[in-house]
Amino acid sequence: MSDTLNAHPFPIRTTASILGRNHALIGMVHLLPLPGSPRAQASAKEIAAHAVREARLLEQSGFDAVLIENMHDAPYMLRGVDPETIAAFTRAACEVRSAIKIPLGVQLLSHANRAALGIALAAEAAFIRAEGFVFAAVADEGLLARADAGDLLRARRAMGAEHIAIFADIKKKHSSHAITADTSLDEHAKTAEFFGANGVIVTGTATGVATPLADLASAKAATPLVVLAGSGVTSASVRATLATCDGVIVGSDLKVDGRWYNALDLHRVERLVRAARS
Repeated sequence: MSDTLNAHPFPIRTTASILGRNHALIGMVHLLPLPGSPRAQASAKEIAAHAVREARLLEQSGFDAVLIENMHDAPYMLRGVDPETIAAFTRAACEVRSAIKIPLGVQLLSHANRAALGIALAAEAAFIRAEGFVFAAVADEGLLARADAGDLLRARRAMGAEHIAIFADIKKKHSSHAITADTSLDEHAKTAEFFGANGVIVTGTATGVATPLADLASAKAATPLVVLAGSGVTSASVRATLATCDGVIVGSDLKVDGRWYNALDLHRVERLVRAARS
């Protein structure tokens, strides 16, 4: 009993144990609009094939992990995602998993962390990105009055999915944090650790907006968890960002003209990897 009481309540996992290396590069694969979303056109087969092509390109270019996300499904449902959306996402994730060897992550917009965990389990993914894990906020989709950590960790235990890491957004982009204005970012990081997250993700105010280095440094000082930069990383900023945290999630800067909704640009992908590893 004394040994248990002297241990951290939740095991602290390293960046390398989850993502394969320290100072990891995580590349975004934005799925084509999924069935059930307003702009859906492609079949599940076509969506999966597109995701596989982009994931392979990222792996071949030197990325350490891939994160799949349904960003083209805007406007998003708040935690209530349609079954056909989940089914098509699962197919794509499973086919990507079979096509690449690097770690795979899942994010299901918006705030659908329980469903993301189920997809990750089916696809043998290494991690999920979880919004609304701790504290309340007001997101684009509406009020997030209930934090997800308690339900999500119980679901992970019940599923036998404790090997799947949870990277929790804190003071997340595309959200108002007036409700928690009297709590600092480092307090959010500490609370995510207390509630059992395996890592925290720090962002700018919106997709493509740079993550402040001061915020990353604050989170690193506050918690031993993995700390990731989750927005606005470019080939010009990647080295300084990686010097401040444990890894970066990159999407917009890898696309044609630096726009998240465009196709991957091989030149931009290779330029970012060179900048990170030079």
